[in-house]
Amino acid sequence: MVLEAYSMLELLDETQLVPDKFSKDLSRNITVIFPYPSLNQDCIPYKIETAFSNMMKGVSLFVTVAILALASSLASAYDPSPLQDFCVAINDIKSGVFVNGKFCKDPAMVSANDFFFSGLNIPGNTENKVGSNVTLVNVDKLAGLNTLGISLARLDFAPYGLNPPHTHPRGTELLVVIEGTLLVGFVTSNPNKLFTKVLNKGDVFVFPIGLIHFQFNIGKTAALAFAGLSSQNPGVITIANAVFGSVPPINPDVLIKAFQLDKNVVEYLQKAFAPN
Repeated sequence: MVLEAYSMLELLDETQLVPDKFSKDLSRNITVIFPYPSLNQDCIPYKIETAFSNMMKGVSLFVTVAILALASSLASAYDPSPLQDFCVAINDIKSGVFVNGKFCKDPAMVSANDFFFSGLNIPGNTENKVGSNVTLVNVDKLAGLNTLGISLARLDFAPYGLNPPHTHPRGTELLVVIEGTLLVGFVTSNPNKLFTKVLNKGDVFVFPIGLIHFQFNIGKTAALAFAGLSSQNPGVITIANAVFGSVPPINPDVLIKAFQLDKNVVEYLQKAFAPN
């Protein structure tokens, strides 16, 4: 290890000479570079403040920080960062270049319409069993979202309408209430703690990526909310539909055991959630 004397030593009076101190430190493989070549070791007006043990602690700390920095650099984002200003999606792979997400349209062929979507002012149809409707604007509907790691959704609720428990495997959701009153919540991974809140107009709530969450209109009037999601294609898994309406169906014995339900109840639920 090489130490520069002018960065590690403190200036002393010329009469305070400590050659034995230097001999001790030099015996521990520390080489001292003197800023004044004309001076010899017996006439050095400096003393070493930092002991060898402290220096080793510093080296240990540096190695720890370096390992953490390396680990951070290896972490992957949920949507890969864009490698260019934009990458507009295109279905014809023969005229595109493949990167993350979808094939990219030739930039010379891109227009403003590739970054435009119209229709979120139109209420969704809530005349269904749960009384809600989600209009999602992801990369499939807005090609310019490709590689940008973001999407948007409009959520409409009839009175007492429910957006049933579901997850987004690839995105965190940030919801803002525009009209009405919503009871919202999410459940953590085991031991499954519930976080819930009543939201009114202008309130915002975040649902962490991958966690089961829901929104329920507890008002007597229709409700409206918008949500941003941290993926161009966040995906959605509605719990009841996935468990009881999968194709092909999950073996009833699995569901009977998992949910501790009677066989007739499981069969009823599988029929109720079977795809049309």
